[in-house]
Amino acid sequence: MDQVTWRDRARYAFDNVMARGTRALIVGLFSLTLVAILLLAVLITITGVADDQGLDFATIVWRNLLRTLDAGTMGGDEGSSGFLGAMLVITLLGIFVTSTLIGIINAGIQDRLTDLRKGRSRVIERDHTLILGWSQQVHTVIAELIVANGNHRGRAIVILAERDPIEMEEEVRARLGPAGTSGTRLVFRSGSPMEVADLAIASVQTSRSIVVLAPETDDPDPDVIKAILAITSHAVRRRVAPYHIVAELQDRANLRVAQMVGRDEVELILAGDVIARIAAQTCRQSGLSIVYQELLDFSGDEIYMTSADDFQGRSYGDVLTAFVDASPIGLLVPGGGPRLNPPADTVIGPGDRLVVIAADDDRITRGSSTVNAVDEALLAMPVPRAERPERTLILGWNRRAPALVRELDRYAPAGSTVTVVAPAAADDAGLAGLGALLVRQGLEVRTADSADRSVLDALGVEVFDHIVVLCESDHLDVSRADARTLITLLHLRDIASRLGRDFSIVSEMLDLRDRALAEVARADDFIVSDRLISLMIAQVSENKHLNAVFADILDPEGSEIYLKPAADYVVTDRPVPYAAVVEAARRRGETAIGYRVAADQGKADAGYGVRLNPRKDADVAFAAGDRVIVLAED
Repeated sequence: MDQVTWRDRARYAFDNVMARGTRALIVGLFSLTLVAILLLAVLITITGVADDQGLDFATIVWRNLLRTLDAGTMGGDEGSSGFLGAMLVITLLGIFVTSTLIGIINAGIQDRLTDLRKGRSRVIERDHTLILGWSQQVHTVIAELIVANGNHRGRAIVILAERDPIEMEEEVRARLGPAGTSGTRLVFRSGSPMEVADLAIASVQTSRSIVVLAPETDDPDPDVIKAILAITSHAVRRRVAPYHIVAELQDRANLRVAQMVGRDEVELILAGDVIARIAAQTCRQSGLSIVYQELLDFSGDEIYMTSADDFQGRSYGDVLTAFVDASPIGLLVPGGGPRLNPPADTVIGPGDRLVVIAADDDRITRGSSTVNAVDEALLAMPVPRAERPERTLILGWNRRAPALVRELDRYAPAGSTVTVVAPAAADDAGLAGLGALLVRQGLEVRTADSADRSVLDALGVEVFDHIVVLCESDHLDVSRADARTLITLLHLRDIASRLGRDFSIVSEMLDLRDRALAEVARADDFIVSDRLISLMIAQVSENKHLNAVFADILDPEGSEIYLKPAADYVVTDRPVPYAAVVEAARRRGETAIGYRVAADQGKADAGYGVRLNPRKDADVAFAAGDRVIVLAED
């Protein structure tokens, strides 16, 4: 082994000092300077070069220090050449010390600014919403939470992701546009959602709710589960109140593990299942996607829970018209889940809460019931309609397609068929063997390019009752996937125009900004999948009970949302109070929540004709094609 020299030791010690940072460098430089000043003072005293000045040792040390700090101090020096030489050495030392000190301080400031840019300082907030992870969904989630905080100014949203905080902030503020944050503080920090130390930086212990976004990778669920585990299993986790975590999962196979990790502190949203169910329901009912978007969007009417203490002992049917500007849709029973559209004679018990649709939680006002004043002559009898087998065409493929086919099977009349036109890669994603699982409908699979006009012409699309165009998002980026969807839509509308036929088309889009372009293709409905999931995440982060409410609405078992002919409820072509619609629905075991005007279904500024939660005392004149929106068993 080589012998260690004194030079090696000195260099090693110097390197250790340099590695200790700015403070150690300043202390080391000060120490060396002080030693040099004292040594020169001793040398001057011993040699006697300052005897003619009459200076003692302390004075020499003091003057040496002044010359070190200010090189101009030697301008008035007088004395022997030895004394002047010593002062010159001290001055040169001072110049070196000062310039080095400035360099060290400058480097230290730069390092500190770099650390601040990394967003590593601890967040000092309480009752804030914490968003963990980064994806394109973060923009919609933040925008919706800002709207939700409109009545609670001063709240904060903290975003922790493995990205540069400055870049995150610039991107978010650019997407928010002129509206800005409207009084909500946005705080960005850089770190891993799966690291306990980084979660502490974001003050996870004092948060009001936590949103875990799925990363944009091929298999995001393990990262989501690890983030939940880091929150709930931390040794110094909070004990006063449980966490309120909302997490997005892609694969149902990971649901059980996530539930075990999060227990009752996490609300899990299966993105694929949610979009598949909305698509299955929407393709059979034009306008339903608009209803879901209205319910999920904080800027319109949303779902809230309110006290039912004033209605204890009364029936659910009695309270349907007890609110002027809110629409009850069910009950939330203590210790149980929501009961949507319960029988009208269900008695409201102690501790029950009403589930209502309202513009805001502070606008749920009670009013006098108007149901008794409804003229019986205004009510209509429904026209019986026999079910017939349906034919559904699915164009395109992504990982949600198998779930969509299964969901369609739960709604379709017996004897129906579904045809899937997908690329060859679909066989590897679970399409093969799917037909054996279907009960109500048969499955036909064709391997082809769904955006190819010759393929569409050969299909005979005019024979299908419903057409669903899926985004090929598994292997294309957002822009290219939406572009292919748009091409398919344009081909379909051209075929419809050429044949003089009109058929129902539902299209899945990924980016809300592409919807405006796609509207030129006049699809009946657009499902902006990522946006709908983002809206649901934001809603559940504000109220955890909403996850169960939405799950109930989207489940084929129980009551779902339907758009039914208005002529089945009230007379048309004359004004009738909306309370009459509520009463007509109540008598059929349904809960009315609004209506859709057919004449406005193509107008974006008119909400595509959808009117949710109208006032009970408002008159409406229905025309042919108008629909009543209800919660019903079928």
